[in-house]
Amino acid sequence: MDIATVIGLAGGTILIVLAIVLGGNALVFMNIPGLLIVIGGTFAASFIKFSLADVVNSVNVAMQAFKSKEENLETIIAKMVELAGVARRDGLIALEQQRFDDDFVDKAIQYLVDGYDEYAIKETLEQNIQLTVFRHSVGQNVFKGMGDSAPAFGMIGTLIGLVQMLSNLSDPKAIGPSMAVALLTTLYGALIANLVCLPLADKLALRSQHEQIRKNLILVAVQGISKGLNPRVLEESLKAFLDPKKRKASSPAT
Repeated sequence: MDIATVIGLAGGTILIVLAIVLGGNALVFMNIPGLLIVIGGTFAASFIKFSLADVVNSVNVAMQAFKSKEENLETIIAKMVELAGVARRDGLIALEQQRFDDDFVDKAIQYLVDGYDEYAIKETLEQNIQLTVFRHSVGQNVFKGMGDSAPAFGMIGTLIGLVQMLSNLSDPKAIGPSMAVALLTTLYGALIANLVCLPLADKLALRSQHEQIRKNLILVAVQGISKGLNPRVLEESLKAFLDPKKRKASSPAT
């Protein structure tokens, strides 16, 4: 569980609800027509912009923002250096016995065992990375699109409410509900965009960047193993993927 996402979403919601409750009657902030305009309009626009499958899958994609997937790059480097030592000592075929929880690493090691040269490995794994980035970008774009549409439909709701209000100036009882639609739809649109959709899109983009770094590290490591690099040399080259503060001297690789 990514505690930062939970704190941000839950904390923002609680603070807004608390401010509303302390300010008076919270029920006045509930307006069904306004919610229908903003939520319904946002999803309708999303179905126009994207395919049905992309919009539906965006729900599953959003769950990634709540999962803690921080990769320990130092652990990956240590494992790659260990594999380099095994390959230099026993040959690439010895890597066939190695198994990992990560499909990308398993494929990369299998390419080594199957005798792919470093250029074929680079081309194949880079294609995998590019396709992964593309798939991630679809989910990000869905939420960015929703973030753009929600405030727009909030303004549409405001215009609808104003038209209703101005057309019923002779009836004082109709002015209040119409004004509520006019004001609350703008509020709903701003909240959905700035508290939910756009932050989720940014978090998913960050997740995608971390995934790219991890896979590129593995790509460089596998290329180094393919070329028969000394484990110590390989380790030093892989440290470039670490934050400068974490580039500590490690024990000599064997």
